[in-house]
Amino acid sequence: MEDVLIVGAGPVGLMLACELGLAGVRPIVLEKRPEPSELPRANGLGGQIVELLDHRGLLERFSEGSPFAGRAPGFPFGSVPLRFAGIEDVPLRLLMIQQPRLERLLAERAVELGAEIRRGCQVLSLTQDAEGVTLDLVDRPHGSGRRVRARYVVGCDGGRSLVRKPAGIGFPGTTDPEVLRLGHFAADVSVFESPQLDGLEPGWNRTPHGRLLLTSLQHGVLIAGVREKGGPPDGPVTPEDFGAAVRRVLGRDLPLGEPVWLSSTVSQARLADRYRAGRVFLAGDAAHLFPAGGSALNVGMTDAANLGWKLAATLLGRAPEGLLDTYESERRPVAERALMQTRAQSALDRLEGEDGAALRELLTEVFAFEQPLRHLAGLLHDSGVRYDAAPAPHTGSGSDPGSGSGRGSGAEAVHPLVGRFAPDLALADGRRLAELMRAGRPVLLDLGCGAVLDDDWIDVVRARADDAPTDALLIRPDGYVAWAGADGLRQAAEEWFKLTASRA
Repeated sequence: MEDVLIVGAGPVGLMLACELGLAGVRPIVLEKRPEPSELPRANGLGGQIVELLDHRGLLERFSEGSPFAGRAPGFPFGSVPLRFAGIEDVPLRLLMIQQPRLERLLAERAVELGAEIRRGCQVLSLTQDAEGVTLDLVDRPHGSGRRVRARYVVGCDGGRSLVRKPAGIGFPGTTDPEVLRLGHFAADVSVFESPQLDGLEPGWNRTPHGRLLLTSLQHGVLIAGVREKGGPPDGPVTPEDFGAAVRRVLGRDLPLGEPVWLSSTVSQARLADRYRAGRVFLAGDAAHLFPAGGSALNVGMTDAANLGWKLAATLLGRAPEGLLDTYESERRPVAERALMQTRAQSALDRLEGEDGAALRELLTEVFAFEQPLRHLAGLLHDSGVRYDAAPAPHTGSGSDPGSGSGRGSGAEAVHPLVGRFAPDLALADGRRLAELMRAGRPVLLDLGCGAVLDDDWIDVVRARADDAPTDALLIRPDGYVAWAGADGLRQAAEEWFKLTASRA
């Protein structure tokens, strides 16, 4: 029996494989596609996942050749631009990287850490019992069926997940009435200066019949999108289909250049009614679909980071009671917040006529002020949800946005950093906090309290920092602060990490 089977070798499944590999678990990743896709379905990462890649020592590797990596100078919220110029320490981070390169680098890292990736394997059925999960597969490379069994299965196989339905997990939500046709075209980016584009601007252009997108993220490649009412076309999008959609929306042809790839999609707003059914878990698009861009990979890949260390701790006998349950109680509220703000973006973009124009004009004025800009940047970066201070017991779906509970029954107040992603402190010896997280292990950063918490899993680092927020930080492998301060430190370590080798 295998330990973990991950269904889906997209960014979320591969990120989970990396996290498990760091902890010493060797997962098997099953992917129905026989070869990696070369379609640039996503063009970058935005949000907390960029910080997490820094924690893992991967940011420099992933940023190589990127047209942009760093704090966002701006970002679209629906069709209203957010401009962060002049505002210090904007939390939102961006990394421009196309999905094929992202998947290739994640796959390389996962294999380095011991994962096995099996391509051409499609799930036919799923059953589970008290001991494990059984998957029946079509193994196309070998032209045969195959049965595999594992202690846990994680569905990272997208919105049409073949894991979610047989696991009995509902996926309620709505489908957008509009279809988006999107294409990349080989063209001189000076096409924006063409007389035939007279009256059109980079970004979304509105007409009485729909919306037209024109943008470029790299020299020589024009990105064009057409959004209009109606269902997706039957079969693949052809250049003729795309040209006809442009004419319907714009009323004339455009010199877009030679198509590199074309696709169509209908946005959906959906959230799984639970993230776990016994020994089966969901992550990424299998658990949530957002109707506006900019959040799916951030939420999905940080789902993987949250689940990875907890699943590994369980397999290695290091998990306290209730730890696996915190995956849903922590991550589902994050998806709820992301679903809320992407629904708002979608509605803002979709509203037509004078009402829509007035709302967008007013919000453009409001978003020029620093406080709402900071709030939206934080919402896009990590959703603003603060995790509970202890893994058990849990009776709800997680903490309210912006608040934290106490440990257990929660009578005592906790430090405001508890439940938040750890700040990247600059230490007196020249290191950054992010550099302490490379191994994906719990870290106790002793900033002067003289804590004694020796354990074979928790890395203890004694350091000094200017303006240290507290005298000790106990940091989970996914970068979140489990506890802050010397008082209550041992109890928090027991609750999160099940100490087994303490000498104090």
